[in-house]
Amino acid sequence: MDNFLELLKKRRSTRMFTDEPVAQDDVCTLMKAALMSPSGHRFNPWEFILVEDKEALKALSVSKEHGAGLLDGAAMAVAVIADTTKTDVWIEDCSIATIIIQLMAEELGLGSCWVQIRRRSDAEGIPAEENVKSILAIPDNYAVLSIVAIGHKARESKPFDEDKMQWEKIHIGGFGGK
Repeated sequence: MDNFLELLKKRRSTRMFTDEPVAQDDVCTLMKAALMSPSGHRFNPWEFILVEDKEALKALSVSKEHGAGLLDGAAMAVAVIADTTKTDVWIEDCSIATIIIQLMAEELGLGSCWVQIRRRSDAEGIPAEENVKSILAIPDNYAVLSIVAIGHKARESKPFDEDKMQWEKIHIGGFGGK
């Protein structure tokens, strides 16, 4: 990427992937980026579970009612979890780590999509987090924020259209300031 703004323009959520596996060098690079993610007071409450097993990806794809189906077609996924006893800002720390993984994936030419797990449920009303914890053997003192689906893009999406920038959402000096 030439610069960070170009990377941001190009990164779009990918929900359809090819069957090509992600190269192990790219997986290592993704995890290096995740481990460099900032966290409050550098407590690093986040941990990452790499999932490449097709049966596990299929099980995760129904862990919540809507929006997880794409995991079944992904080459891999990264569950972003946190030890909630380390800090009260684990949600923020895991959110940062999740987007860092997505930006690194884009830099590597891979597609990704954030699958929200926290405060979501499956079709029977069972919390998605319980399902994910069961599938991935996650201890009780950990919480699951998200799963990032990763793979080679089945198609390229158009970059963000700067003509659609919502400049009215920028306030100077206070709400409503222009």
